[in-house]
Amino acid sequence: MESVLRFRRFLEAPPPPPPAERCEFCDLPIGETHSHVVGLEKRELLCVCRACYLLFTTAGAAQGKYRAVGDRYTHEPELVLTEAQWEEFQIPVGIAFFFHNSIQNRAVALYPSPAGATEAVLPGAAWQDVVRANPVLQSLEADIEALLVSRLPGRRDAFIIPIDACYELVGKIRRHWRGFSGGERAWSEIAEFFASLSEKAL
Repeated sequence: MESVLRFRRFLEAPPPPPPAERCEFCDLPIGETHSHVVGLEKRELLCVCRACYLLFTTAGAAQGKYRAVGDRYTHEPELVLTEAQWEEFQIPVGIAFFFHNSIQNRAVALYPSPAGATEAVLPGAAWQDVVRANPVLQSLEADIEALLVSRLPGRRDAFIIPIDACYELVGKIRRHWRGFSGGERAWSEIAEFFASLSEKAL
């Protein structure tokens, strides 16, 4: 009987908490909200503590292999991007983000999908036309900042945001998308994400 009671208590015990996230450089525990560093060679986002983050805020740190992701958010409602240019980019959905990959020395376009971030082939000349029409894009910091564009019905908008925020949106869509149309939860998450950008933007 005693063994039965012990087994019952085991079954009724709450599940153990998930392991705490740890800094990917020094292994110290970090909170759910933390900073990120981009590993340029592997194109990876690393979760880091504040102390390690500060190490990579200086240009050329770690021989330029890592860059700390900043926190600039700007709203660009006057962005000039024509229908013809968007069609030339051949992006099949209404959301995409654009950044400069310093390793490949070219502009890159990615769009979120239920499978994750998908790259679109970006004609260099077409992108340069967009940059010439929008001088603010010359201020984009390579690898760590992106232009996020929404051309969804009823939401034509653009923001310059940290690259980790772009991947946050990709994660939300991948996690919540259901079926062909996405489902109510996915579209609610997308709407909330863009609302939060408007609050953060200068």
